[in-house]
Amino acid sequence: MSSSQQAKSREPIQPAHLDRRASGVLLHLTSLPGPHGNGDLGVEAHRFVDWLQHAEQTYWQMLPVGPCGNGNSPYSAQSAFAGDPLLIALAPLVERGWLRSSELEGVSFPNERVDYAASERFRARALRLAFDRARGTLDLRGFRERNRSWLQDYALFRAVKRAHNDAEWTSWPAELRDRDPQALSDARRELADEVEYRCFEQYLFDEQWTALRGYAHAKGVSLVGDIPIFLAHDSADVWQHRELFYLDERGQPTVVSGVPPDYFSETGQRWGNPLYRWDVLREQGYRFWIDRMRAMLTRFDVIRLDHFIGFHRYWEVPGSEKTAVNGRWCAGPGSPLFQTLAAELGTLPLIAEDLGAVTPEMKALRDEFELPGMRILQFAFGTDTSANDFLPHNYPRNTVVYTGTHDNDTVVGWFEAREELASGSESSTRSPEQVRKEQRATLRYLGAADGSNIHWDMIRLCLMSVADTAIFPLQDLLGLGSDARMNRPGQAKGNWEWRALAGATTQALAERFADLTRCYERQQQR
Repeated sequence: MSSSQQAKSREPIQPAHLDRRASGVLLHLTSLPGPHGNGDLGVEAHRFVDWLQHAEQTYWQMLPVGPCGNGNSPYSAQSAFAGDPLLIALAPLVERGWLRSSELEGVSFPNERVDYAASERFRARALRLAFDRARGTLDLRGFRERNRSWLQDYALFRAVKRAHNDAEWTSWPAELRDRDPQALSDARRELADEVEYRCFEQYLFDEQWTALRGYAHAKGVSLVGDIPIFLAHDSADVWQHRELFYLDERGQPTVVSGVPPDYFSETGQRWGNPLYRWDVLREQGYRFWIDRMRAMLTRFDVIRLDHFIGFHRYWEVPGSEKTAVNGRWCAGPGSPLFQTLAAELGTLPLIAEDLGAVTPEMKALRDEFELPGMRILQFAFGTDTSANDFLPHNYPRNTVVYTGTHDNDTVVGWFEAREELASGSESSTRSPEQVRKEQRATLRYLGAADGSNIHWDMIRLCLMSVADTAIFPLQDLLGLGSDARMNRPGQAKGNWEWRALAGATTQALAERFADLTRCYERQQQR
């Protein structure tokens, strides 16, 4: 029986509520093992759901699943609505007769890292073969109609990009850049085959996603997604909705996103995303955000709002600036956006990523809608003035606690940083003495004699806390070091590549994790 058939043969459970004690694992889909270059929605994803059930876990949290853009970052997607074709499993296409097994053989990929360029070439070739053989066997009219607000423009965007050697939309011929109706009509006709192929990709992604989500529900597992507040400039959404962003007549951002100088960077961080014209969004009844949130709720049971601070206030940087130093704070949409979303979609299962320059007003916005905030245990033992807020004895119950996130080092790597710091690494924000103080403070708080089992000590501390929800990167459960880190903010290359080895999620690991989970009353609700 296939995974999708198993999912349909059981009655899905109701997703867990965030106000119950529960726990879960953070693992992006690309980090799963598998034969075709990166993890996907296939058999390994279903096996991981089985492992989560065995480990008594309620949540599987992922990073954004849109088509990756610059630097292979899931936070810089080419669409806020589309799924990443890299995540489409190829084996099911063999079962349907659209691919031959021999066409998926003869190519080897790294097991521990994702080679995005090689994986994309291989998968694109296979998907185009499947598309050619599937012609005439699928009727996508219903799928197109359900996704009419974004699908056709996204498909055309990808088709035109391919026709122009993947150039950014601002460098296209002016009539296409500016969405002249006649030029768009001509492009749809001339590129009809490529547009149809991009719709086919999204159909497959949606079909496989639906099967995985149904299977997860049948196993007592809820999916947690991630919505970046800002969009990539080179995306179908910005091209389609230019009126919603501060852009000049050529489509270039006049102001961009970032964060001001702080302890971590003397020049701040210039993220470069175009900024919303919240006044226009408000006049339109926040329709774009309603559509975006509705689409994400068809995929996920809970959604993490990345950079929640930006909904209260955001750092605006002139587009001509090379750093984020010369910026200013501007008011975000605040309560009206969330009131509109709630009125349209009902109570929203959101997690507020409330890290960074926290203000009382931002806390008030979060608490007005009873959104759980985040606590990162690694932040609890440093010298920062906010460190006390991350100590477990100071948590409110309405909290999601993590040992670390995709932007942090692993627990083992973080704790053992003294060797890296002793070598004079310029990328570090901690001196050798600060590292030693953190180590001493950590062991004292844990009541541990040494750091030989630091990852399990930290996991146990999160599980025993009063926070309603505890989530752990798989790397920490495996006790891996800095080589397994997912992302190093500010580093342009080498991010998002880590993969778990086949067989890493063992039965013994599940049983140990389940035992701790039951001990602190976070097991699945049945």
